[in-house]
Amino acid sequence: MEQNNKMEQYELAYHIRPPHGLLNDPNGLVHYKGVYHVFYQWNQTDTTHQSKSWGHMTTKDFIRWETYQPALKPIDWYDKDGCYSGSAVVFEEKLYLFYTGNVRGEDGERKSYQCLAISEDGIHFEKKGPVLEHPIKGYTAHVRDPKVWQGIDGNWWMILGAQKEETLTGDALMYQSTNLIDWTLTGSLLDEPLSLGYMWECPDILKFTDKDVFSFSPQGLKAAGEKYNNIYQSGYFTGKLHDGKFVKDDQPFKELDHGFEFYAPQTFNDHAGRTILYGWVGVMEPEVEAAVPTRKNGWLHALSIPREVKYENGKLIQYPIAETTHLREPNPVVSKSIQDESIMLTSLQQDILIEWSSAATDFVIHLRNEIEIHYRAVNKKITVIRTNWLTNNKEERTTFLTNDLIELRLLIESSMVEMFLNKGEEVFTLRYFTNETSHSFNFKYLNKKVEKTITGYTLRSFIVKDKS
Repeated sequence: MEQNNKMEQYELAYHIRPPHGLLNDPNGLVHYKGVYHVFYQWNQTDTTHQSKSWGHMTTKDFIRWETYQPALKPIDWYDKDGCYSGSAVVFEEKLYLFYTGNVRGEDGERKSYQCLAISEDGIHFEKKGPVLEHPIKGYTAHVRDPKVWQGIDGNWWMILGAQKEETLTGDALMYQSTNLIDWTLTGSLLDEPLSLGYMWECPDILKFTDKDVFSFSPQGLKAAGEKYNNIYQSGYFTGKLHDGKFVKDDQPFKELDHGFEFYAPQTFNDHAGRTILYGWVGVMEPEVEAAVPTRKNGWLHALSIPREVKYENGKLIQYPIAETTHLREPNPVVSKSIQDESIMLTSLQQDILIEWSSAATDFVIHLRNEIEIHYRAVNKKITVIRTNWLTNNKEERTTFLTNDLIELRLLIESSMVEMFLNKGEEVFTLRYFTNETSHSFNFKYLNKKVEKTITGYTLRSFIVKDKS
């Protein structure tokens, strides 16, 4: 979010990243008193996964932002080793933050406390301490990441990611409350036993008119062809939630994002009735993370662009929120033709939209001589290739579309790309780090050519004011 004309090599202009230190999970997403609040896990002093606070930013339009002192700091007995992930709700004009307090004993033993902090202005928070203490019978101390919401009957629900003690497999626990203070365990979210990794992080319940969605981030899934190729995954089941139990549809676990680094998403509903999602763009193997070049500049990782999420035809659709278009500079570059294209980007902050007059045919896109995007129409296969900055080897991620490709949108930064296919039918997110000075964007058909329109917008940077 650099405001100078000359940006550092890998700077991010319109994605949230920490001013310094390490960022991970989005937390406490909420619309409160006319303002959007985005909190995030933040190690203020180093680019390691230690001593997490809650970073805090607000906006009214997703373009102009204000940043504040951390809302939560790990300074109390119940969170001394980290104020871990959680969520926010509004009740009686106050903002309630729920989070996991992480405590490590001298012998390394972990303890987890589900904690509460309350604010009357959205800026200053008073910690109330633990409302739940773990472990509980049958579960390890890996119980964390409370997501809280109000049911249609007025009661409150909390879902927690957990690990079963006997099998060391992931689970989600449900609690109920009438006052946000006193909580009663109702049991596991799912009656159907599932062996889907060893821990479920960042659970979330999304509610739509005719369908509910259970979103979570399982750790420990084994790669299966094109699926589950990252160190950890994020995805969902569809079904119906009733009285604290989720009955899932007869559909497999579906990944939310097919790129390389997307993890730990959280959603919230705003005053306009939208379901908005942020994800962390940073989960990676420790040795790969250690080699990220921005560590030399004192910061690490970022959040995704906010996405509006909808349920359509049995799956979640994700697309950049409408406010993203307000970042576009006027006078876009537009090319409508049947030919291959070679474009020199005016900056490394771009919104590129490709629309086909009929179904797309086979093509390849080269971005900055670094990122490749391949499409094969016969099986609607889309593949993204980049260079691993630790090994210098090429690596790829692939998925298959349900429908013919008619639209592709790329949100580009100097070290990040988010790609949306068919207005969010499938999504790829990735970081990349290249010394390539070229700003080239090349589109090439591989056989049959069809008419397409490429529209390229230069994007403005966020305007950020430090209110700390």
